[in-house]
Amino acid sequence: MKDKSMPITIQHQYSLLKHNTFGLDVKAEQFISYKSVDELVEILAKLRRDGQRILHIGSGSNLLFTRDFEGTVLHSDIRFIEYVSRDSREVVVRAGSGTIWDDFCAEMARNNIYGSENLSYIPGEVGATAIQNIGAYGVEVESIIREVETIEVATGRRRVFQAAECEFGYRDSIFKNRLKGLYIVTAVVFSLSAIPVFHLDYGPLQEFKKLDVAPTAQAIRDAVIAIRQSKLPEPTELGSAGSFFKNPVVSIEAYHQLAARYTDVPHYVVDESQVKIPAAWLIEQCGWKGKRHGGAGVYEKQPLIIVNVHQASPADIMELADMIRQSVFEKFNIPLNPEVNYI
Repeated sequence: MKDKSMPITIQHQYSLLKHNTFGLDVKAEQFISYKSVDELVEILAKLRRDGQRILHIGSGSNLLFTRDFEGTVLHSDIRFIEYVSRDSREVVVRAGSGTIWDDFCAEMARNNIYGSENLSYIPGEVGATAIQNIGAYGVEVESIIREVETIEVATGRRRVFQAAECEFGYRDSIFKNRLKGLYIVTAVVFSLSAIPVFHLDYGPLQEFKKLDVAPTAQAIRDAVIAIRQSKLPEPTELGSAGSFFKNPVVSIEAYHQLAARYTDVPHYVVDESQVKIPAAWLIEQCGWKGKRHGGAGVYEKQPLIIVNVHQASPADIMELADMIRQSVFEKFNIPLNPEVNYI
């Protein structure tokens, strides 16, 4: 239970500069961090009585604040990693929603626990991974999630979602879609592997297949970090939200039409009727790499990323994103959808 001698701190007209990786200095009418589920339930009860609009955020690594937020922004400081069970094949690990995701990946790799290493160095917190269904280098987090613990905003009741109930899809879940804003994630339970299980089909990771000895989780994690650092800007140096757009999925017929015009078009087979086309390739073909609009720009090393080059406004970023989407659609007849959440 929360120590009653430590009252909940409500910060007014609070700058969200440190809570969004785009580095936008927008403000929240109120901001509250909480350190336990009981504290969250108490806060929600008060906010319901006050009729406050609520937005829950993680580290803001997948958000674009379009303006100041009129209402209360909540943030989880529930941080822990605990081992629930372990046998010769499976390790079940529970982590608090406010735990830094890469800290979780680092601990798993150090302990030779497999499943999260390909997802290393993705910015954000554990709670957001289940909402966004983060993915990288052939792995999506849904493949290792067993349960998602939540609080219902309207009632304060606890509910545990089994993985099958989460309606995971490509960068999507029930929490991002059908139940958006209705539940707050407080912890996630992961089912990981005690034995080496690898996903090495992505580019440079294929080098591990040539080794005579199976790689460690730490070796794969180190390689993934090196890849990400070579392609992606550090948010502390150049504000961004990572990949701004989802990779579009097109019909096999649409892919063949595209391949007839561009023999080098990269693609990934989704199933017998659908193909995924890298959004970065489409954007680069339209000449956007390194281009700027106001204070925003397209990252020179990776066109899938929009960056805050110099004091960009939300409007700069939104306008640039719209121009990119329009040019890709005009050239390829393929719509691009943002991976970033507009607030």
